[in-house]
Amino acid sequence: MSGDAVLVFDCGSTNLRVAAVTEEGDIAAQASVSNSPVPQPGHEEWLIWDLEEIWSKLCTLSRRVVEQVGPASIKAVTVTTWGADGAPVRRDGTLTYPAISWQCTRTRSVVGELLKLIEPREIFRITGYQIIYFNTLFKLLWLRRHEPKAIDEAYTWLMMPGLIAYRLCEEFHIDPTSASTMMAMDLAKRDWSAEMLGLVGLDPSFFPDWKEPGELAGYVTAKASKHTGIPEGTPVVVSGHDTQFAIMAAGAGAREAVLSSGTWEILALRLDRFDPNDVAFEEGVIIEADVEPGLWNPQLLMIASAVLEWLKRLVYPELGPGDYGKMIEEARSVEPGSGGVVFIPSFVPDSGPLKKYGVEGAILGLRLAVSRGQLYRAALEGLSLQLRLALEALERAFKLKVERIRVVGGGSRNELWNEIRASITCRPVTATRFAEATVLGAAITAFKGIGKFRTFTEALRSLEWGLREYEPRRVEEYERLYERFTSLLDSLSRAGKS
Repeated sequence: MSGDAVLVFDCGSTNLRVAAVTEEGDIAAQASVSNSPVPQPGHEEWLIWDLEEIWSKLCTLSRRVVEQVGPASIKAVTVTTWGADGAPVRRDGTLTYPAISWQCTRTRSVVGELLKLIEPREIFRITGYQIIYFNTLFKLLWLRRHEPKAIDEAYTWLMMPGLIAYRLCEEFHIDPTSASTMMAMDLAKRDWSAEMLGLVGLDPSFFPDWKEPGELAGYVTAKASKHTGIPEGTPVVVSGHDTQFAIMAAGAGAREAVLSSGTWEILALRLDRFDPNDVAFEEGVIIEADVEPGLWNPQLLMIASAVLEWLKRLVYPELGPGDYGKMIEEARSVEPGSGGVVFIPSFVPDSGPLKKYGVEGAILGLRLAVSRGQLYRAALEGLSLQLRLALEALERAFKLKVERIRVVGGGSRNELWNEIRASITCRPVTATRFAEATVLGAAITAFKGIGKFRTFTEALRSLEWGLREYEPRRVEEYERLYERFTSLLDSLSRAGKS
């Protein structure tokens, strides 16, 4: 290819991808493969990440992409991954214990121990985090109690982006976006909390030097070049936790929320203040460090496309992976309100804005005449009603009015869903041509790191966004649906407590 590109290692817990991205934000080439945790040998009930397998897959993908675009076009490489997971490492980068997956439940056993030492509200005040059993701090405490040798023999601790970046450049680093998922930072200061680390017998000196997104972590070594196909000496630029790079790359303006829509949805803000207030705590908000210092990302996490995939398997079994046309066509022919069918998407009851109701997923209003198109539209409406609850929770917590929603991710491609989102939330919804916002955000960071842009704002302003706008329609009908939805949640909640 002609022109410069950066290589993004986009590592998710279900898929690994390597993409070559141009300065214009276009993906010139990409390759992907599935990813999943594996049982820990000797403890089949525990789940870990096989770092050797992940690295081997990434190397294969990288060689394929580099071959397509040509090694000379690759000017930098960067790594973005999921949060919460990491591992203790020796000075030579080898692990003293496998990386425990966020899907492993072993750390539930130490949650109560930590909460005897500090209240959840105080944790939120310091770290911006709610109590989630797979938080990194619980992993560190579990290791202290059950595998102390792993900590004692370790030189440092690396989060997943640091573990993979080390394979590229053999340098240690940790970035604030990843560390903000650990429940261990003083988030107001964008630094470690000595108090939180002291609860697990550690101090800030145990961790590597801070590197901000866009700074250099190091350069691709000869060994890594041989395995990945990336030219030796290529800059390795720091990225970090995938969520924050999607939020940054959405290009949202003032009073515009960002919805990153995929298997899960994250509704987030970019605020210039850290405000762990009581309302935010009670609503289940978590706050993470933005890509840029001086900004924070309050957010609510909620199940999304996983619900639609569940429904697809049940009522559209003839459709293959990624085939949603028939579902959307049938749902579009259904009037708003889905003929009285109401879908409550509380499939993971301890997450999102539905958590406070304590109800499980439900479909109400079923009759013999109900079609599968009604069910799919009801699911889209239920997820959009959940979105409105999340939006109103963020507005209450941070005393602001969100005027627009910018949606990115795979769910942004569904135009019917965007239309329903706009109508139910009573806010315009904007989608862009950059559905893969995490990859775009990491690529922008890499280009900034090698001097193509002075700031993230300059990079975002250089892009041709290809905006698609969706305005609210038939608002009165959807307002009645929202009132019915919240009334049903209240009734189900009371019934569950009686």
